Amino acid sequence: MPKYYEDKEEDGRACGGVREDLRQCLLESPCVLQENKSPKQCLREGHCRSLQMTFFACKRSMVSVCSVFSSASGL
Repeated sequence: MPKYYEDKEEDGRACGGVREDLRQCLLESPCVLQENKSPKQCLREGHCRSLQMTFFACKRSMVSVCSVFSSASGL
């Protein structure tokens, strides 16, 4: 369950809440806790996939907004 709406410090970065949820999900996954793998390796193996997709979609939306502004300034 996403926790980005609960009491947390303000990240200030784009998609910070989803980033924090993805980080927590990986750190609490059996892959990290029981198999002693790195969070990066567990992410590559497909753990916390729904949060990973949400995070990438959020970042992608930020890139599209930036590209609209940069192309509009060239008019």
